[in-house]
Amino acid sequence: MTTQNEIPKATARRLPIYHRYLRYLHNAGKTRISSTELSEAVKVDSATIRRDFSYFGALGKRGYGYDVEYLLDFFSKTLNQDRLTNVALIGVGNLGHALLNYNFHLSNNVRISCAFDVNEDIVGKIVSGVPVYPMGEMVEQLRIQQIDVAILTVPQVVAQEVANNLIEAGVRGIMNFTPIRLSVPEGVRIQNVDLTNELQTLIYFLDNDM
Repeated sequence: MTTQNEIPKATARRLPIYHRYLRYLHNAGKTRISSTELSEAVKVDSATIRRDFSYFGALGKRGYGYDVEYLLDFFSKTLNQDRLTNVALIGVGNLGHALLNYNFHLSNNVRISCAFDVNEDIVGKIVSGVPVYPMGEMVEQLRIQQIDVAILTVPQVVAQEVANNLIEAGVRGIMNFTPIRLSVPEGVRIQNVDLTNELQTLIYFLDNDM
């Protein structure tokens, strides 16, 4: 069996998609599904699904398919769905407000538990159920709350400085919504989310669809 560190990144990105649909199937009372059926539902070809699953050992049986409850339990443990992860939001502007309103309602294991900003109109208040602290208290609060994942939505001119402070506070994972690429030490993982690039890529493919 392949260790988790050897799982390809593309496979890792698809695991939450599989997990979400398996939860839907389980709630609907379905007990078994084939790779072909799963492929049609999640829009990933069946060969890729079988290859993704093969990294974790024998998850199904030829001629039988996959046991929904077993797969759901397996991927829940793989994705740490049985453990609540508290996340910090850094920057409560327009995007930050949207993320607070959303606050991962579809997830059972991720929650924005604190936010930080320089805007005195919201600092010290509860926004969408989340307390907003001043930026000057960020390092201390992240250490106290033992948070190691942060979402970064600050202006790009301060992004690297804020990232440095996050690392000082012990944060090991940053979802970066700013357009700059952050410089971080080894052991800190960055997930860049560039909405403009994603939209431009979509438009390119639409314009060049043969």
